[in-house]
Amino acid sequence: MEYHKDRFNDYSLMVFKDDQLYALLPANINEGIVYSHQGLTYGSFILKENVKLLYAFEAYKALLTYLHKEGINQLEIKLIPVFYNSIPSDELSYFLFKSNAKLIKRDVLMVIDYQHQLRFQKNRREGINKANRHGLTVKVDGNYEGFWNEVLIPNLNKKHGVKPVHSLDEIKLLASRFPKNIHQISIYKDDKIVAGTTVFLTKTTIHPQYVSGNTDKNAFGSIDLAYDFIINKFCDDKRYFDFNISSEDNGKKLNKGLIFWKESCGARTFVTDNYVVNTDVFATLSLNII
Repeated sequence: MEYHKDRFNDYSLMVFKDDQLYALLPANINEGIVYSHQGLTYGSFILKENVKLLYAFEAYKALLTYLHKEGINQLEIKLIPVFYNSIPSDELSYFLFKSNAKLIKRDVLMVIDYQHQLRFQKNRREGINKANRHGLTVKVDGNYEGFWNEVLIPNLNKKHGVKPVHSLDEIKLLASRFPKNIHQISIYKDDKIVAGTTVFLTKTTIHPQYVSGNTDKNAFGSIDLAYDFIINKFCDDKRYFDFNISSEDNGKKLNKGLIFWKESCGARTFVTDNYVVNTDVFATLSLNII
């Protein structure tokens, strides 16, 4: 996270058991509220693989106790979507229920499950055929400069008046530190880059962080070709393909166009939740073991 440490006031916490790291919470603080780190797409209360439920509860309670004693009244925490977990890990969902935490956000994620993969629908297959007819080629080439400067930045500025979350220097730094987990895929017509996608790989999931094409993307089918490639290129040891969220305004609104497009690639729905918990609940928090 240190590549963007200047943007956040870090408040990450570690919980130890018998002098061994047992759990951690990547976090930042803003105006007196501690957040699951706002610089991470997904980040939450992270537990060791050999964690036991009752000890995990004690770690969670210790976290709230510490925050309350430090004068922090609220913790806003997000749940990692279940398909990113290596093994079943819904402990936090139960702890938040016991804490009377308030659900404040539920986003819709469109996801492909490779064990139950659906075929691309006709309109997506037509786009791929269109790309092939126009002679488009796909390369895993690390051309971050070309994609950022010629495609991504101009598109985001024109459509939304914004910049990518990662600067070019930041994404190159991250890719250099995690070369097995971050890849740049570029789509070319002749020698000109016309589209691309920056892909993040986890143990379980393929996640395109950025996908963008130039103004001819519909005529060329370049985005269809890009998705077809990354969906099939990196899937050998993955279970899921995460298209990212398709909701807005804390999940209150759905983006119909995005949902239609992703579903036509075979995606179906998962959700990801954010909660706020009052830290003073630690004083009465109990599992009521029988």
